[in-house]
Amino acid sequence: MERAKVIKDELVEQNIHFLSVYLETKNSCLILLSENEDRLGTLAIAIPKPPDTPGLPSSSVILGNRNVISARMFAEYLASKKGKIAIVSVYLERMDEMQAQAIFKRLIERVTLTEPKIEGFESREGSIT
Repeated sequence: MERAKVIKDELVEQNIHFLSVYLETKNSCLILLSENEDRLGTLAIAIPKPPDTPGLPSSSVILGNRNVISARMFAEYLASKKGKIAIVSVYLERMDEMQAQAIFKRLIERVTLTEPKIEGFESREGSIT
């Protein structure tokens, strides 16, 4: 039985910390994207389209009303990239949603390419979580 992968990462831009917590299971993935501290934000879910069906994954916001564009966009992107159900949370304190999108996209790319080394749990900084 394979355990879930959990990866944490952080980028600092303009003296602001942007954080991600990524969890991937056999049939789904979840990522929390936040500014300054790990917090739950606007939550969106996306379901990938079957391989023979054209178009984007179906998505919906299930919690919150701020940052809905980013939450849905990243949920659809992750569902399409991984071919799994994707749940994305976006929490921003002060930064504008459109400004944060490029930073969050880089975080998503970094954590989805990382392979955990010890029992499915690793931080990008190398400490076990």
